Amino acid sequence: MAVEPKPLMPKATAVWLVENTGLTFEQIAEFCGLHALEVQAIADGEVAAQMQGLDPVANGQLTTEEIKRCEQDPTARLQLGEQAQPVPLVKHKGPRYTPISKRQDKPDAIAWLLKNHPELSDGQISKLVGTTKPTIGAVRDRTHWNSPNIKPRHPVALGLCTLPELEDAVTRASKGKKRAVVDDIAAPVTGETENTAAE
Repeated sequence: MAVEPKPLMPKATAVWLVENTGLTFEQIAEFCGLHALEVQAIADGEVAAQMQGLDPVANGQLTTEEIKRCEQDPTARLQLGEQAQPVPLVKHKGPRYTPISKRQDKPDAIAWLLKNHPELSDGQISKLVGTTKPTIGAVRDRTHWNSPNIKPRHPVALGLCTLPELEDAVTRASKGKKRAVVDDIAAPVTGETENTAAE
């Protein structure tokens, strides 16, 4: 059984409809997915007294014509506008938000990336882990305030980025720095680095 779409922020929408239209409580209740008594309580100022109304016409959930049609016929039902779709979530280009509980893991993730993927630029590491370039520099130079306790740990295991994000960053870095990567492979590496890379 399909669930009928309801307006965003139904109570705020109901407040606006009560204040700005001649629709019946039943019409508003049915459209907003509320009980008619709740709409009456909104009208009486007993519920949502401090709530600011949300204009369903301005956000495309209703048209003025639709409101007028239902005002003239108390038995008519309000129809949600076709373009009343939720606004798609836009991924911002700024640094990602990291929960406080995971922020202390960032230097460990930076150390792992610096050790295992030297081809990544500071900008790419910053985007992957959600950190700043000065922090990356401090971990690299061992001038970070917590340097003695930093242990290289995989950023995916720490939940700071996803494996596809990491693979994508490494692929792009490798395309841009193929010559540098070949030089890195030709250079002698310690057994510890080889073991870590194999993990």
